[in-house]
Amino acid sequence: MATESVKKTKAPAKGKSAAKAQTGETEGGVNAAPTIAATKTSKVAAKPKVVATSAPSHDEIAQLAASYWAERGWQDGYAEQDWLRAERELLGAAS
Repeated sequence: MATESVKKTKAPAKGKSAAKAQTGETEGGVNAAPTIAATKTSKVAAKPKVVATSAPSHDEIAQLAASYWAERGWQDGYAEQDWLRAERELLGAAS
């Protein structure tokens, strides 16, 4: 069996005239009208995100944590998890 090898050709390098055409320069040193490539450099400013400034109060967190405790049938041993879950819920609802 014979195997064929295929050579890939490289694209020709850009000359000085191609670079000048992109920047709008001409041979005489006078700039032509800006090209599309030159006008695409402006960026649109992103809108700032609104951040909640007030955190939930201690009492709000305690009430929600107590409701989670009641949902579990007042089972002991999960107070910290209930508290952290209540904080996450209230902070997520605030933003």
